[in-house]
Amino acid sequence: MAYQETTTRGYGQRVGSSFKGIAGGFILFCLGTALLWWNEGRAVKTDKMLNEAEKVAVEMETVSKINPEYDGELVHASAVATTQDSLTDAEFGLGVRAIGLQRRVEYYQWVEHEHSESKDKLGGKQEIVTTYTYSMEWVSRPVQSSQFHDPAFQSKNYVLYTAEDSRQWAENVTFGAYRLNENQIHGIRSMEPVILDLADNQLKAWDKACRDIHIRIHGAGSLAPAPPVAKPAPKPVVVAKADSTASDSLIATVPDSVKTVVPDSVPQENKRDYDFVHQAGNVLYFGQSTNSPQVGDVRITFEKVVPAMVTVIAKVSGDTFKSYKAKNGKTFSVLRMGKQDMDEIFESEHSQNTLFLWIWRIVGIMLVILGLKGIFNIVVTLLKVVPFIANIVGWGIGVVCTVVGLVWSLIIIAIAWLFYRPLLGIALLALAAFLVWVFAFKGKDKLKELAQRGKAQPGLQNV
Repeated sequence: MAYQETTTRGYGQRVGSSFKGIAGGFILFCLGTALLWWNEGRAVKTDKMLNEAEKVAVEMETVSKINPEYDGELVHASAVATTQDSLTDAEFGLGVRAIGLQRRVEYYQWVEHEHSESKDKLGGKQEIVTTYTYSMEWVSRPVQSSQFHDPAFQSKNYVLYTAEDSRQWAENVTFGAYRLNENQIHGIRSMEPVILDLADNQLKAWDKACRDIHIRIHGAGSLAPAPPVAKPAPKPVVVAKADSTASDSLIATVPDSVKTVVPDSVPQENKRDYDFVHQAGNVLYFGQSTNSPQVGDVRITFEKVVPAMVTVIAKVSGDTFKSYKAKNGKTFSVLRMGKQDMDEIFESEHSQNTLFLWIWRIVGIMLVILGLKGIFNIVVTLLKVVPFIANIVGWGIGVVCTVVGLVWSLIIIAIAWLFYRPLLGIALLALAAFLVWVFAFKGKDKLKELAQRGKAQPGLQNV
């Protein structure tokens, strides 16, 4: 399933693109520099804010009643977040009492993957071979196969049903006698399946619509023959006591494609199958077979956010909460699942701040290096008339840009630390100066030493 396209770029085109790359490289260099500066300031301010919040935070013994003594205080408390609000998914006729209601839609589609390889030609031309491969995957949105490069796949994709992802939240979520604010509500992650019980007339209407689409795409001959109608078994007179084997037999009937999201407690009457619509657990499946998905199939999963124990560190404001604002202007409010100690939460927040510090440092340094390479890539492109010379020069420019980018990044970080924390900034500047000395002066001394050795042993030059 591979399709290839070969294109050729002339020497003039490559030079023109490299001149444009200078502007792009300069933009990347400036963005990386700004990111490094901003990141250091963000990390220092966040660290100071956390230290300040940790000093003033107090334990709230109980949230069972409003206590005016805590108004305006930064508090730490744990309680069950719950609600009496009802949420409705009108498109599918679902209604639940929950903190949140989520609908996730997936489509089984052909997906195009692209891989390019380039080869330099003598005289400065470049040959680019692009290989396109195709695979069937579950994706979050329908894929427009008309944009595929291989004509054989340009009309492959279609869907039996379309719907958008959806997420709703309750407006009133209580935390003892208090109410959680919107940001806190959205931070609750106690997800559970919504067991479906859709109306038969709606399932039949969807089944007919999907059948019509399938016939229009594939023709009536593609439909599987209907299975023989079996007579219903007589209902048992004696009701047996429920045991584990019943739930095991139920799960055995659930297709593997949806078994992972169906709990053991799904009632038997929940599972309903039509030719093109299958309802099982919290999954609504559009397609002929859940065990063997085909292009066009759609899988919709429904979940809800249920009441759960949460821990909050936030500033009390009447009967609700808001973010704590530190002296440096940074704000702080956190909601964690389960019951957690205050010290444990602050330790985690400090660790998270350090993690983000290093992530953004690496991103900033990479942007600076890529920017420098983009600026000086014009030199390599001009030498592409002789590819092997261009490759040697390109390797050297890459090394120089990497070293210069690292040194520049250390200098920016050090200056930022001088601005925010002087002692550490001085240490980083000293490290940057040492790197400059090692690569500049020590490298020059090494070359002189090698030259002197060559003069001292002239016999080696004749070998």
